[in-house]
Amino acid sequence: MNTVTLTLKSQPTIFLEVDQITPDAFAGKKNDQIAALPVYEGSKQRSLGEFFTLSGEAGATAADTKIVIKGNATRLKYIGMKMTAGEILVEGSADMYVGAWMQGGKIQVNGSVDAFAGTGMRGGEMIIDGNAGNYLGAAYRGDWRGMQGGRIHVKGNAGSDIGYFMNGGEIVIDGNVDDFLGTHAEGGKIIVKGNAKSAVGGQMVQGEIYIFGTVDVMMPGFVYRSDVDLDVANTKARFALFEGDTAERHPKRKGQTVYAKLYLKY
Repeated sequence: MNTVTLTLKSQPTIFLEVDQITPDAFAGKKNDQIAALPVYEGSKQRSLGEFFTLSGEAGATAADTKIVIKGNATRLKYIGMKMTAGEILVEGSADMYVGAWMQGGKIQVNGSVDAFAGTGMRGGEMIIDGNAGNYLGAAYRGDWRGMQGGRIHVKGNAGSDIGYFMNGGEIVIDGNVDDFLGTHAEGGKIIVKGNAKSAVGGQMVQGEIYIFGTVDVMMPGFVYRSDVDLDVANTKARFALFEGDTAERHPKRKGQTVYAKLYLKY
């Protein structure tokens, strides 16, 4: 796999939209062509080379291309947007929309990310060593199609509205989460190894949520069913199984109503 290293020359004054920083956009290009790719500073179109020095070379295909971003990327939005293959390594933290609508490949962020990381994600893997902001793996505002596939692993904490309108895939959070986890979810799996606050699974139709810690306020629409012994995220434990949200519409399969499942670890 060939590697292109982008080193930020200086911190941008205005947030940059860098949706061209993907293995797909870099593949098959020389460094002068990559440097000419457009980025947006506010409403003004600029070039990638105005903000980064480039070294290394891209592969012939996206799958053969790795991108390393050096420097403070906290003012860079849309890193890895719609990427289908290859790898991106951010050697620090990044701003909003990391891996938005990602379809494949791998993104590793050695720091934290802001809101809407993995929004509309359809495939691939994202690993965040720090914390994640609000709306991780969620739908774009006004849309109903949240994360549909792939896997996101956050090694720190995450904000509110995680998995909002989630349809598939898996989110694993090693730390705590804020309010409205899995709201409107219609599929997928969310694992929280820490604590959750209120409104967990509100208006959830299908899918699974596993909470290893505590939930501050349980939704009244979730009903206790039974205790079950499970092996979740390499942890064998007993969980209390709740089904819901009973206030929401639910499909039927073979005459049986299908509910979302909420598991709380003892």
